[in-house]
Amino acid sequence: MKIADITIKGITCKSKNVKSGFAFVAIKGNRQDGSDFIKEAISSGAKVVVVQKGSGKIELPEGVKLLQVKDCRKFLADACAEFFRFPSHKLKVFGITGTNGKTTISYLIEAILKTSGFDCGVIGTINYRFSNKVVAAKNTTPSSEELQELFAKMLDRKVKYCALEVSSHALDQERVAGVNFKGAIFTNLTQDHLDYHDNFENYFLAKAKLFRSLKASGVAIINNDDKYGRRLKRLTKARIITYGIKNNSMIMAKDILLGSRATEFTLVAPKINIRFKANLVGVHNIYNILAAVGWGISQRLNIRAIKGAIEKFENVPGRLEKVSCKNGYSIFVDYAHTPDALLNVVRTLRAVVSGRIIVIFGCGGERDKFKRPKMGKVVTDLADYALITSDNPRSEDPCQIIKDIQSGIGKDNYCLVPDRRQAIRKGVLMLKKEDCLLIAGKGHEDYQAVEGKTLHFNDREEAEKCLVLKK
Repeated sequence: MKIADITIKGITCKSKNVKSGFAFVAIKGNRQDGSDFIKEAISSGAKVVVVQKGSGKIELPEGVKLLQVKDCRKFLADACAEFFRFPSHKLKVFGITGTNGKTTISYLIEAILKTSGFDCGVIGTINYRFSNKVVAAKNTTPSSEELQELFAKMLDRKVKYCALEVSSHALDQERVAGVNFKGAIFTNLTQDHLDYHDNFENYFLAKAKLFRSLKASGVAIINNDDKYGRRLKRLTKARIITYGIKNNSMIMAKDILLGSRATEFTLVAPKINIRFKANLVGVHNIYNILAAVGWGISQRLNIRAIKGAIEKFENVPGRLEKVSCKNGYSIFVDYAHTPDALLNVVRTLRAVVSGRIIVIFGCGGERDKFKRPKMGKVVTDLADYALITSDNPRSEDPCQIIKDIQSGIGKDNYCLVPDRRQAIRKGVLMLKKEDCLLIAGKGHEDYQAVEGKTLHFNDREEAEKCLVLKK
């Protein structure tokens, strides 16, 4: 591949990844400006430096070409796609976006495809995986260069499908600009990431970019019970498949029975009327199942195979994941870290728990501060008792984060335990027969980000240790 008439051996926006013969794209981020790392990139062997037009005078040594472009992020995405020979054009890539449910849907699609005899790549919050290869996830949606390389590796392994979780950050930052999406799924839009997007409208418009990009030959699978989903229907050229429970949709769940271990409903769609019994619990998971079924139908997969895959599916790591208990109480670990996600999971537990619901939660540092008081209100309004603690405070003062959470609380059914390990211990020791403890916020994560350090921390492990002490 050539850039500025020079054949390059690689392309990156990370100066530390530059090797001899690479092109370096200097992207201005929220915290760092790529232009500050041009010298480092050149010393590592960069032969082309790409900057934004209007970046000012940049002097480069002889033998290094300068290219000025309108949008460095989009240039990087498109150039990476070209460098790896446009792998997404040969894959069936489906984007999954929305505030909640993306990960569960990606797992369900993977299960459906495996049951139907296809290999599926999955790129998302928990990890990136295909053909028994697993890569740790740094972001829900990786950088353009990593994303296109993953697609290329999937093709090498003869993978045909890829379920890609698409974050609003990735859409806004053009990380998926070089991806040829065959379709997209929209889950819902609730409060999250407003520290980045400033307001709901910007958050929605970022999500909408995915659906605007779809071709007429593509398919858009949309939650028809979400008002933002209904807006999306007017913004895409793709064929639309709607799903829902409340509003009339192409794919619907009716005659719903919610249980503590299973969920039953009748799935009604054109020429389909079939009873489902799934291991996933809660109304929010019915929506996730409907989205996955809609995707399967769009691919003309056999409805019996779809049903079989969903009914055999056990759980997603860190999503209402049960910790083994034998004394009449229950403990769940869940990734819920937004007001709506917490509301959904506590309501789900309330429908099946006869005793008290105790919730341990906190809020991440350097993230949407506006949701903190709302999360405090949701938990204390719906749960019997709450232990407010640290999540991933990062560079913020954990006690200040907790004060922000407290500001939305109007009740006295909570206590403050800044140390998460101590909070879990206290929560476990509080449990009595028929009670339920929900440890929310981190789910599958096995780390705690504190003051620039990443420390090992796993909610499930901590709960299991405390259960030994409680005996």
